[in-house]
Amino acid sequence: MSTTSINTEDQFKQVMNECRTLFEKKLHDYSASWRILRPSSLTDQLFIKAKRIRSLEIKKESLVGEGIRPEFVALINYGIVGLIQLDHGFVDEVDMSNEEAMTLYDRFAQEALQLMLKKNHDYNEAWRSMRVSSYTDFILTKIQRIKEIEDLGGETLVSEGIDANYMDIINYAVFGVIKLSE
Repeated sequence: MSTTSINTEDQFKQVMNECRTLFEKKLHDYSASWRILRPSSLTDQLFIKAKRIRSLEIKKESLVGEGIRPEFVALINYGIVGLIQLDHGFVDEVDMSNEEAMTLYDRFAQEALQLMLKKNHDYNEAWRSMRVSSYTDFILTKIQRIKEIEDLGGETLVSEGIDANYMDIINYAVFGVIKLSE
């Protein structure tokens, strides 16, 4: 394994640890209130976060004082929420303890890490040569694909499912956080 691969894994884990810490704090404040989100609402939440990143990249100015990096962090956490919701469905009232939510968070964060390691091996660290704006555009494309799959009732002919798109959103957003932190 090359030094860069080890560095990428470590950087990925550091970003995910930061995201996990924020997720856990929000669970304390709000519990798992996101459990009521229907798939289309979650997709729209991802969409507004990604659109804000794109808007800030183009305008080069934020009037509310928060930059691009926190939005990538939000995309990571909402991506994991999406995976949990796919796995458990939505509900009308919170039905999950904070501990159960964190266990699921860790499970899906680990799956995202494993996918990144496999793809990073095959693509040979290509993400490092990409522009952050490309991550944004790829994330927006993934969100558009999720919308289409939702509109099709999940009945695709040859495409990956919503879960694969969530995983890609998480991984591109992690790359965005890493690049913005370097």
